[in-house]
Amino acid sequence: MMSWQTILAIGSGGFLGAVLRAYLNGVISHKFPHDLPYGTLGVNLIGSFLMGILIAYFMYTSFFSLQAKSFLSTGILGALTTYSTFAIESLLLLQGGHILLAFINISLNAFGTIIMAGSGFYMVKYLFLK
Repeated sequence: MMSWQTILAIGSGGFLGAVLRAYLNGVISHKFPHDLPYGTLGVNLIGSFLMGILIAYFMYTSFFSLQAKSFLSTGILGALTTYSTFAIESLLLLQGGHILLAFINISLNAFGTIIMAGSGFYMVKYLFLK
């Protein structure tokens, strides 16, 4: 069972992550207006990269408490990334007959987020944790 401190850490991190997601999504969408949902893609790529960094750091150090890890990963980054939004936007592209855009969106989100998570992970592992 989770402690109330961990629950509070996840909840407060989730609040910050959700606000950050809305802000970044709006900024990216404004700067790159297009039928392809770049805002969602951007936050998923950024969040995945940051998750890779955090998980690598968590694995190779004991600096953060369980509550701090929960605040950062499950809370902030869990709310920052928007897989459910990505799913509905892809569905809407398909329903609108934008098959190629839907395929591009799905591919970039699926593969891009994995590449970014791995990039963040290995960046920390090889540059900072020798």
